[in-house]
Amino acid sequence: MTTAARIATRGHAAAPARTATPAHLATPAQWDDGTVDTAAEPIPVTRTVDCGTAKLLPDVDRPRAWLLTVDGAPQSYVDLDAPTHLEFEYVRRLAHVLDQAAPESRPLDVLHLGGGALTLPRYLAATRPHSRQDVVEADRGLLALVAEQLPLPDGCGITVHAEDARTALEAAPTAGADVIVADVFGGSRVPAQLTSVEYARAAARVLRTDGCYAANLADSAPFGFLRSQLANFATVFAHLALIAEPSVLRGRRFGNAVLLASHAELPVAALARRTAADAFPARVEHGAALRRLIGDAVPVHDDAAVPSPVPPEGAFSVG
Repeated sequence: MTTAARIATRGHAAAPARTATPAHLATPAQWDDGTVDTAAEPIPVTRTVDCGTAKLLPDVDRPRAWLLTVDGAPQSYVDLDAPTHLEFEYVRRLAHVLDQAAPESRPLDVLHLGGGALTLPRYLAATRPHSRQDVVEADRGLLALVAEQLPLPDGCGITVHAEDARTALEAAPTAGADVIVADVFGGSRVPAQLTSVEYARAAARVLRTDGCYAANLADSAPFGFLRSQLANFATVFAHLALIAEPSVLRGRRFGNAVLLASHAELPVAALARRTAADAFPARVEHGAALRRLIGDAVPVHDDAAVPSPVPPEGAFSVG
C-alpha cells in the first residue's frame, strides 16, 4: 500500500481520522496569491469554496499527486502523471464497474454526478480514449480551484458543468448514457434530493437499455438508509448489486457501499473477482442476499426523502 493510501483507504475518502497531519503531506503553507509554484517543492493550497474550506495537499511520494479535502473530509486523490493510479478504495470499486461496462477500450458515454477533483473522469479518459463524459458539480468555487491547480488535459472528452445534480439529471437526454456515476456529498452526506424513488426513475430514463447506475453511499447497521436506497432502485431496475467491505456489511463499522442498478444483468462474477483482489477486499452482494438485506424496506418518495446519515466523528477526515 502506498503512503497516500494510509490516509484514504476505507471511508467515503478516508480511514478513521489521525490526530496529526499525515507525515507524507507537506507542512501547510501557500503563496500569497494561493497558487502552487511548480518549480519548487509542492505546497498545500487552501481556498474558500461554496461548501466550505478546500485544501489541496501534495503527496511528497508522488511528484504531481494531490489530496483534495473539504472541511477536513477527503474528497479526491489525483495523480496528474498517472491518472489510472487510484488511492481510495471506493473509487477503485467504481473504476472496476467502468472497466466492466463494455469491452476493453470501447469508448463510453458517462454522466458523473459529483465532480471533486475529477479522479474517475481522468481515469476513464486514460483507459477508454474518446469517451464522452459530462461531469456535474454544484460547487463553482471548487470547480475553479480544480481547473486552476489540477487542469484537465486537452482533448480529454470531459465537459464540466456547474449545476445541481438532480437538475442536471432531469435535463439530460433520454437513453444518452452508458453509465451514471453518482458520488455527491453535501459535506459528508448524500443530499435528500438524490435519495428518492423519483430520482431513481430519473436515472433510469437517462441510461441506455444495457446501462449501469453506480453510486457511492455510506451507512452503518441497521442500514436504514442503505436499505431504503436499495428499495428505491429495486422498484425501477431489474438487477441490483452492492459492493462493500465485509466489516461494513456485517455492521461492525460505518463505511462505504457502492450500489449498482441496471435493466441488464450485471457482471457480478467479474466484479467479485476484482474487488476480492483489492488491497481492502470487498464482497459483491446480489440476488437473494440483497433481497434479505432490503427486507421490509419500502421506496422513499421526494416528500419524505432525507439525506444519508451523519458519519460518526472522525469517520471521514484527515487530521
